[in-house]
Order: sequence, then structure tokens, then C-alpha cells
Amino acid sequence: MAVAVRFHRTGGPEVLRWEDVEVGEPGAGQIRIRHEAVGLNFADTYYRSGVYPAELPAGMGVEAAGVVEAIGPDVDGFHIGDRVTYTGSPLGAYSTERVMPAEHLIALPDAIDFETAAALTMRGLTAAYLLRRIHPLRAGDTVLLHAAAGGVGLILTQWAKLLGLNVIGTVSTPEKAEVARAHGCDHTIVYTREDVATRVREITDGAGVPVVYDSIGKTTYDTSVDSLARRGLLVCFGTASGPVPPIDALRLAVAGSLFVTRPALADYIADPAERAELAGELFSHVTAGRIRVEINQRFGLTEAIQAHRELESGRGIGPSIFVV
Repeated sequence: MAVAVRFHRTGGPEVLRWEDVEVGEPGAGQIRIRHEAVGLNFADTYYRSGVYPAELPAGMGVEAAGVVEAIGPDVDGFHIGDRVTYTGSPLGAYSTERVMPAEHLIALPDAIDFETAAALTMRGLTAAYLLRRIHPLRAGDTVLLHAAAGGVGLILTQWAKLLGLNVIGTVSTPEKAEVARAHGCDHTIVYTREDVATRVREITDGAGVPVVYDSIGKTTYDTSVDSLARRGLLVCFGTASGPVPPIDALRLAVAGSLFVTRPALADYIADPAERAELAGELFSHVTAGRIRVEINQRFGLTEAIQAHRELESGRGIGPSIFVV
């Protein structure tokens, strides 16, 4: 018997429930994992609120790190006692134990502890595909990054500096601006006090940026479009403020033959070889100290309601996790 956070209807944080669950033995292609730490991601709120569909009742969470406890038939490459992490698997990470498909697991280097892995795997792989797969960036390029003091933002900024990029980061407060700069942002814009597109044009001598990374969505879409250089690319990889409006193709043409893409992490880690390559590059940077992960807040799984409220408040800096 294990315990897990589940929800029987969609809605606000109050729909989350702490329940006893039967785990059972792993079947073909499955493993049973004992969780040590669980990721807390904004995407979790999309499932809870109904933005992302889920068959109810459902578990919560898609990211965790722990130890392999049992292995079912037809599983290769893993052994009992292995340290593993994962992201993007079926819902159910907010739990002490679970049975899940082995294909989602990623071997965790000994140099990376479980808490770091729970804060890193989804955010780090997101930064990896955004920087290494979406657009052929060159050293010296300047990019605009919204939510630069968020979990993904802090990792992406550090990685961007390793690639020789200049980063303009938007944040909501001067305190977050200090954190973003400490992690490598060359310029910070406090969007509650400044017009972002105007500042971007000033910083780039009127040219705009070749790429905007936007995890906010609805409220930043216009600003993002207005900040792009001719033939620039808007990468919409999140919808924290709601979905972006319908795309007006003529506006993109008039604004400089712009491009818009809405990628999803799942499509960049679906191939095991590509996932291993991205994870390997990410983990090498972390173990070498080139990318650091600073956990903002730790919750117990029984505090899931409070954790979701804190997450949606926008007050947090960097990643938060659940400690099991």
C-alpha cells in the first residue's frame, strides 16, 4: 500500500486529495519505483484545472526521482536498486510509490541527488530542447526570455551563456531581476514597470531579437511578437496566463515575415536516443557545476494544496519540489 495525491474532479487546488492506493507488482515492460522526491511543475495545474484532459479520478504529477524496487518481465537496462528519474510519464508522480512503464525512466548519475533531479528533469530537458533543437542559434545572438527567474528560465539562461548567447529576461519584480542577473541574464526588464518591446528595441539598437522564448502565453503574446526581428521566431512553450490568441497570419507577415511554433517536451524526448542525448548533455553540465539548480521551496506531499496555491501565485523564484 502506498499513498498518493489524486483528484476526482477538476477545479482549484482544493480538489486535490491524499489517498491510500494499491500499487501492486509490475507487469510486462513496467517497474515499481519508490519515490524520494517529486517535481512540482506549472503543467500539473493544467491537469488539475481541466486545461489538459485526464480520465478521472486521476493521479497528479509527471516528474519524480527515486529507486527501482521491482522489475516486470521484458524490461532491459534497469536493475533493482538503480537510481532513476523521469518526466512526461502517465499521471501519478505525487505518490510514495508507483508502477509505471520502464520506457520513461532515465538513469540518474550518482553525482546528482534525488531532490536536484526532481527539480531538474522536466525543466532541464525543456531548456535542452529549446536551445538545442528549435532554432540554429549562434554565439553572439540575443534572445528574449519571459519568466527569466522561473525554474526553466534560470536553467535556460545558464545554458544560453554557455552557448555564447546574450539573454534579455523579463521578470515581475526587482528582486527577481537580481536573481535572473545572478544566473547570467545580460539585461532584465521588470515588465510591471517597463514596456518590454520598447526596451528590447532599445537594447538591440532597433533590430529586435531573432528568438523569443515565451512560457506565459496569453498576456505576453503581443509583446513577444513586437519584440522580434525580421524573420524572427516566437517559441510558445507554455500558457501560464492562458492560451495564446488565434494566430493572425497577415500580422506575422506585416511584422517581418515572423514564425510561431508551439512545441511540447513530449515530442522531443519520445525517441529514446534523442532523450538520452539531451539528458546526457544536461547532466554533464550539472555534474560539472556549469549549471546549478537552487530549490526554492520544499513541501511534503500532504501539502499539495498549499503547494499549488503557492505555484499559481507567481511569487516563487526558481523550482519547488515535494520531498517524500
